[in-house]
Amino acid sequence: MLFSPSRDQARRFFITSWQKHQQGLQLADLEAIVIDVLMAHPEYHQYLSEDYIDRDWPPEHGDSNPFLHISLHLAIAEQLSIDQPAGVRQLYTQLHTQHGDAHKALHDMLECLGEMIWQAQRNNTAPDPAIYLNGLRARVKISR
Repeated sequence: MLFSPSRDQARRFFITSWQKHQQGLQLADLEAIVIDVLMAHPEYHQYLSEDYIDRDWPPEHGDSNPFLHISLHLAIAEQLSIDQPAGVRQLYTQLHTQHGDAHKALHDMLECLGEMIWQAQRNNTAPDPAIYLNGLRARVKISR
């Protein structure tokens, strides 16, 4: 059975994880991964309260949704842990080597993942991993 939280449930999970971290409480494995992402993004700390559960960050206003960004980081962490889609771990390693910085490599991946999701939404189709992988290959200058 897949876990498919609502927008509010996902946001509350991030907020609760942050609160537990601040209180020095023991974290579950996924909470610890969330905290790792949040520590790399201090600009998002201000949004980790119930005050922002219902806030929207419309891209047309140039806003970046911190909760979406965190979610994409978690998706990529999962992809890398199981190498799915196949080959994504090698492409990450190449991006990391190319940038000399793990976080910059992850942000390249975020952009490619976001493009795949955007195209699926725009075309009302399932996400196409080939779009994602081709985007990553282009960023590491691999042509297939």
